[in-house]
Amino acid sequence: MPTEYELRRQVVEICRRLYDRGLIVGTAGNVSVRAGSDRFVTTPTGVPKAHLEPGDLVAVDASGRKLAGSRQPSSEFALHRTIYALRPDVGAIVHAHPAAATAFSVAGVSLAEPVVTEAAQTIGRIATAPYATPGTPAVGGGVAALVVEHDVIVLDHHGAVACGKDLETAFGFMETLEHTARTVLYARMLGQVLPLPAGEADRLLAARLR
Repeated sequence: MPTEYELRRQVVEICRRLYDRGLIVGTAGNVSVRAGSDRFVTTPTGVPKAHLEPGDLVAVDASGRKLAGSRQPSSEFALHRTIYALRPDVGAIVHAHPAAATAFSVAGVSLAEPVVTEAAQTIGRIATAPYATPGTPAVGGGVAALVVEHDVIVLDHHGAVACGKDLETAFGFMETLEHTARTVLYARMLGQVLPLPAGEADRLLAARLR
């Protein structure tokens, strides 16, 4: 397992890639990673993610209590805590604000139906959690009902969350979500979104589980 310092460097790198790809802006979004059985490293609140350094990150326990760091942990760590508690297989979480995926929730349009083969095989069905005020326990409550069966969840009017076995996986899921949203958006602009051939979505989703 990587050392905590190595994990901190990885979190910083993921944050910069999220910013470079337009998946976050300013102080938006947050990233965390498991660093032990009861220790997590998370981004701090109120700091632009593109300019973070390893020392800016905060270590917390499973209850969100700060263990190390001069800054305060992300105000959304309660959401992360909920996911980690329900999914022992999850080693990292990325919460970002991808514009296209968020726009679908703002417009009330679901991305649940698999229409992009690579996305169906990679992230499966895309769930959407009901609206909850950011930074409140209700955000975690809405995700709790979905995260056991979904690795990627759009947060209504509030970006999305992706969880994976490690930081690279969680980041890749977020990237795939936004690419899928843009593809569906372009198809709608061209006229229509055609479904996959009969039975193909189920086959792709089953292949992902295998």
